[in-house]
Amino acid sequence: MVDVSTVLAQVFDPYLLGVVLATAAYGLVIGAIPGLTALMSVALLVPIVTLMDPIPAVAAIITCSSMAIFAGDIPGALLRMPGTPASAAYTDDAHGLTREGKSAVALGCSLVASVIGGLISAVVLMVAAPSLASIALSFSSVEYFWLAVVGLSCAIFVAGPSLVKGLASLFLGLGIATIGMDPVGGIPRFTFGDPNLLSGPGLIPVLIGFFALSELLRGSQQADGALASAPRDDTSLLRIMPGLVWRHKVGVLRGGAVGTLVGTIPGAGQDIAAWISYAITGKVSRVGARDDDAGRQERIMSAGASNNASVGGAYIPATVFGIPGDAVTAIVISVLFLKGLNPGPTLFLNHPETIYTIFAIFFVANLVMIPLGVLCIRAFGLIVRIPAAYIAPSILMFCILGAFAVENTLFSVGVIAVIGMLGYMMEANEIPFAPAVLGLILGPMIEQSFMTTMLKSSGDLAAFVDRPLGLALGAVTALAWLLILAGRLMRRRGARQA
Repeated sequence: MVDVSTVLAQVFDPYLLGVVLATAAYGLVIGAIPGLTALMSVALLVPIVTLMDPIPAVAAIITCSSMAIFAGDIPGALLRMPGTPASAAYTDDAHGLTREGKSAVALGCSLVASVIGGLISAVVLMVAAPSLASIALSFSSVEYFWLAVVGLSCAIFVAGPSLVKGLASLFLGLGIATIGMDPVGGIPRFTFGDPNLLSGPGLIPVLIGFFALSELLRGSQQADGALASAPRDDTSLLRIMPGLVWRHKVGVLRGGAVGTLVGTIPGAGQDIAAWISYAITGKVSRVGARDDDAGRQERIMSAGASNNASVGGAYIPATVFGIPGDAVTAIVISVLFLKGLNPGPTLFLNHPETIYTIFAIFFVANLVMIPLGVLCIRAFGLIVRIPAAYIAPSILMFCILGAFAVENTLFSVGVIAVIGMLGYMMEANEIPFAPAVLGLILGPMIEQSFMTTMLKSSGDLAAFVDRPLGLALGAVTALAWLLILAGRLMRRRGARQA
């Protein structure tokens, strides 16, 4: 049995609360800078947390990663520059609200959804960790392939009115994803002899180029600049957030559930969870399918809840079986091993108070996000009041620094320049970014899982439907495509009759 009084005493220890507050502020700052990801913020903490006791060390990582994931929404909404890859799914919706003078609504949606999504995953983590982890561990390369195909099918949902332009964007993203080393054979592809391309162009520089640099180029064509055209919004965040939760409660709960489930699958990550939740909301929800303010809010809140819920979901296989759900939990497992605690079933038996204290920290970290998130939004919101002539060069500097910090090479600066020009031309021709980003994220996963399955089955395609779970995911994929095609045929027939 777990001694609840011991858990509460550890959670509300002044030193632990001080660590949570300090790392929360740090995670908010790092996450709000485009190009600096949640993983980078945690990696920079490693030299410090190794000097701490186990519980404060894990608390620092949990708080920092949760805050950084949310903070990535802030520049996405205000500047159309997603601070983290997980924020890219709904950047256009959030920035669209900002340009209408509703930045408080956009960021209020992100903040409250992130908090609720994190709390949902914390509840699931405490109640159902073992059973969910066993499902995640049953995934082989077959199930990963079908999961990637399901995610790739979401590109059709976010493609916009033109299916041809959406598919063109998707294949562009998949093409960019093939640059570099073959994930199975290790053979260089499309590198043109340049060693800088052996690891590919890099996700972060490509995202910065698509969303940030193309936006700067587009804003430079306007008389007053893109930022100056955004009306000021002095709406109180704390006043509007309860109403947002009530109006979009179903979408938030759905996003939290999707994010938790996707998070339990090792290697899936927050960005895949956000895209899947965003696409599901755009098709399942009557409100989410609309292209008005209510539809944008529903999609932002569903995908935002999925973002933070996947953070907690990744701790399920990490704590129950010692298998990292993502790169952040891999660092957590390393820290626990360093402190003499072996993640897995024995941790629940030998140190139950420790593991449940870690679970309780999720509640504390997500509740702290509300006041600190409001302060961060207010501070960052001052940027939109600065004339574009002054802020645009600063944004460009952060773009260059963010790309260089991730790749540690000037080549990445050239990547954001090329992709920025490409993104500017795509936007000028109304070709959406979202399918390209989705293809870039899921391309390596679908290629590696396909090739691995082919090698294991000696080229037998039947291997993709031999396993019950793989067969079920394949059937879901086929059904989704049939519904997509049927829906488009019905709309086309209705347009002809009209």
